[in-house]
Amino acid sequence: MKFQLRDGPMVNRAYWLLYFEGWFNLDGLSWGNEGRGMILALLAAAALVVSAATGPTVEPNGPPVHLSMQQKNAAMQPLVRSTTECIARTVAADPRFHKQAPAEGLGDLIVDSVPPCLGLVRAMIDAYDRYFGDGTGEAFFMGPYLDILPTAVNKWVADSAE
Repeated sequence: MKFQLRDGPMVNRAYWLLYFEGWFNLDGLSWGNEGRGMILALLAAAALVVSAATGPTVEPNGPPVHLSMQQKNAAMQPLVRSTTECIARTVAADPRFHKQAPAEGLGDLIVDSVPPCLGLVRAMIDAYDRYFGDGTGEAFFMGPYLDILPTAVNKWVADSAE
């Protein structure tokens, strides 16, 4: 069986890198050289191949041009929902939150609940930037999202209490 390199510059680069480092033998299709780091070689090759196969499918500096506004909004909904739920759960778990008077001090509780949810907040902002253009994610978060967040938190708390 003759060995053929797969198409694509990243995949070829991965094979050649491993070949020149002595981790992959192109003639015998064998991994390792004198028992050196077979697992490490497999992991390195897998990481390179996966990164080449899952590279960005959109323009890195611009929004995806082929999506309609409805598709972009639909793509954002799961991120907005998960971010809002994280913040609402954190607010509801805070001992300062009073279910009898939920609006009392809610702004401070929301501000205090953002750090535990920062990963989700960052992902939402980044995705908004990706879909709608650079800088729009932060503007969305600081504007419309924070404007509606107290109402959404109150609704989430009320719905989860039922």
